[in-house]
Amino acid sequence: MNRRISGLVVTGCIAAAPALTQEVSFSTGPATTVIEGLIECGRGSRPSAVGEITSEDGTRRILPAETHFQTAPKAADLYNACAGFEPASLAEVDLDGLENFDAGGSEEFTALIFADNYFELYANGTLLAVDAVPFTPFNSSVIRFRADRPVSLAVLGVDWEENLALGSEAGRGSPFSPGDAGIVMQIRDAAGETVAITDASWRAQTFYTSPITERACLVAAGQTRDSSACSASAASDGTGFSAAFWDIPEGWMQPGFDDSAWPAAVTFTNETVGVNNKPAYTNFTEIFDAPGADAQFIWSSNLVLDNLVLLRKTID
Repeated sequence: MNRRISGLVVTGCIAAAPALTQEVSFSTGPATTVIEGLIECGRGSRPSAVGEITSEDGTRRILPAETHFQTAPKAADLYNACAGFEPASLAEVDLDGLENFDAGGSEEFTALIFADNYFELYANGTLLAVDAVPFTPFNSSVIRFRADRPVSLAVLGVDWEENLALGSEAGRGSPFSPGDAGIVMQIRDAAGETVAITDASWRAQTFYTSPITERACLVAAGQTRDSSACSASAASDGTGFSAAFWDIPEGWMQPGFDDSAWPAAVTFTNETVGVNNKPAYTNFTEIFDAPGADAQFIWSSNLVLDNLVLLRKTID
């Protein structure tokens, strides 16, 4: 159903595309909440709210990202406490019985994914499926698909947030604590051989960074978007913090898109991401930490402040 937000028509939570540039634009303060939560998962889960704010260049932004959650197929569950599906290992998951998405090819692949918090997966420009749980509880997913090589993979990754446009959530004794992110994935062929893992060979670019306490900390020039000098400390009052935005380029998920100027993805350890107490990950270490095919958590250079990251990789 279409929804009108401050003169902007949104299908689900997908807003009309803004003018496309690579210049940074800022906003200050919290967004207006327009959807209280995309799913309901009971007590203890964080609300997957969606908001809207106008940045200083006049562009209306959807927070924490424009997604296809309300319209696209959902990835099958590898582990999803919200749905009551909590297998102890991959042996308890019927991979052969899962839907097989068509990306315009004949070779079969299986992608196994853990994302903090949300992902959308494309193959050769086709949106296959999206994460079934936008925020928490932490889940993991599996997507079967058909495609011809070379397979161009593209991922939209979102670190969801409670304080919309402020890049933060309740935690560490503060109502405004920046959260971390990360995505790990293994892709197998029909024979069960690993053909791709997340590692530093991927490209990763950020398009939304927050919170920013002092704008001068951000280095933003062309494809350089470096927030390493910005504070990631929790705050008692973050309502005056800024957010930085870059417009997403048209066709970023297509095989012919030129990502050569994007930075290489940065890898992070399990300990840094903090997954060693999350069964959606630890029940499947034979996949994600497989000997000889140990997938690594990847993101842009700032795991904490960069909240919307696009990632790309080609399987030859």
